[in-house]
Amino acid sequence: MNQPRYPLKAGEKLTTYEFLSEGPKGKIVKLIQFTKTNDQDVYNLAFGDQDGKTGKIDDMVISNNDDSEMVLATVVSAVYAFTDVVPEAWIYATGSTKARTRLYRMGISKYMEEVENDFEIFGQEGNAWENFLKDKEYDAFLIRRKIS
Repeated sequence: MNQPRYPLKAGEKLTTYEFLSEGPKGKIVKLIQFTKTNDQDVYNLAFGDQDGKTGKIDDMVISNNDDSEMVLATVVSAVYAFTDVVPEAWIYATGSTKARTRLYRMGISKYMEEVENDFEIFGQEGNAWENFLKDKEYDAFLIRRKIS
């Protein structure tokens, strides 16, 4: 993706990534984590602010740091980095609320042309998965790096 993004700091196992969001609310530590699920090759993508007390991801906080485009581009760059290391990974993502899932859908739709050469993207409606369609409401998303 050719969008401005924040520098990522990868964790030791390359499953956790950290970056600083910078805006009117100051510098906010953001975390991205890929966690193996019980399904073969499926990893859950968790994203949010770092809780100052626990150090863990808080995916319910609303930062409003006026940098959502850069934040989204940075999360996408983490997906690229993770799938460089684990190319067979299927990445499952959903928002912590319906509103956040909607924001993710809008972000995927906006940058679909840029990432569809590298990724297969599916949307979940109820119990069914389908090829992602722009502007269609979904409950979750499944993304996989295309293997050439």
